[in-house]
Amino acid sequence: MTIIKNILAAIGLVCVSGLFIFTVQSDETDSGKTVSDKEVVETPKMINDYNVYAISVPDHLDFAGEAMPLENPDILERMDRELLVNTYWQSNGLLMFKRAEKYFPIIEPILKKHGIPEDFKYLAVIESGLTNAVSPAGARGVWQIMPATGRENGLEVNSNVDERYHLEMATEVACKYLLKSKENLGSWTLAAAAYNAGNAGVSNRLRDQDVKGYYDLLLGEETGRYLFRIVALKEILSHPKKYGFNFTNQDLYKPIPTYKVEVDTAVTDFTKFAQRYGINYKILKIHNPWLREPKLNNSSRKKYIIEIPKEGYYSTKP
Repeated sequence: MTIIKNILAAIGLVCVSGLFIFTVQSDETDSGKTVSDKEVVETPKMINDYNVYAISVPDHLDFAGEAMPLENPDILERMDRELLVNTYWQSNGLLMFKRAEKYFPIIEPILKKHGIPEDFKYLAVIESGLTNAVSPAGARGVWQIMPATGRENGLEVNSNVDERYHLEMATEVACKYLLKSKENLGSWTLAAAAYNAGNAGVSNRLRDQDVKGYYDLLLGEETGRYLFRIVALKEILSHPKKYGFNFTNQDLYKPIPTYKVEVDTAVTDFTKFAQRYGINYKILKIHNPWLREPKLNNSSRKKYIIEIPKEGYYSTKP
């Protein structure tokens, strides 16, 4: 038994020595010493094919024609942050490209009609991701409109009908708010900030800190990042290849053509209503998210416009 134990111990020593030698050889390879082709093949490849690069902030960026003071190191760092965060949040970025193709053609002409710079379409992007989002504070829809703001600007907001979810109507309300903010605060940049913090909130900060513009204000985290996020999304969505986003036109979401149906009475069952037009309740709600219940009360005989998708775009049967 003693002889066998000695033999096993010797074999173990040889194995450990071999492992030690291989380890030393691997370390020498990493330190730059020359190795044979065989040794290179046997050494595991330790290179990660995914790389993250710093992003150069463009020399000039602006919002609604108002230049961003990038010569200020604080402004440069804050802009750099938003470009990095939004460039490397790739899945979200691709979704923004896809949704923009579907919703920007609806938003852009309404902004133009009111004389509001087209850059404000990117405000909708950071507010909701171009979805009918719901905030903890009670804001709803693509433009994240609060109940009181909606009602003050003519929207119906209740459990049966909530027109904050109606993209065209909500965009009209957002335009009214932005025009009023621009008139009160004097610049489009401050008007955009006021969309987040309120006209009174921005006005009070300007007065208390005795400054004139957004980029000179000390603000809370959300409003302090607000304009930078808008400009970052504008830059990225305007130059997809520059920021590493690759897609074809076929990858983007397309608007579905619809026609309008006027309703000025109550509707007791939207499932049956949808079936009369060759669709189901789900499809009806996709195109009319402002209808909040499976019925329409309409005791006032108000005229509502319901969007019905044209035939042939959905394969789902009623």
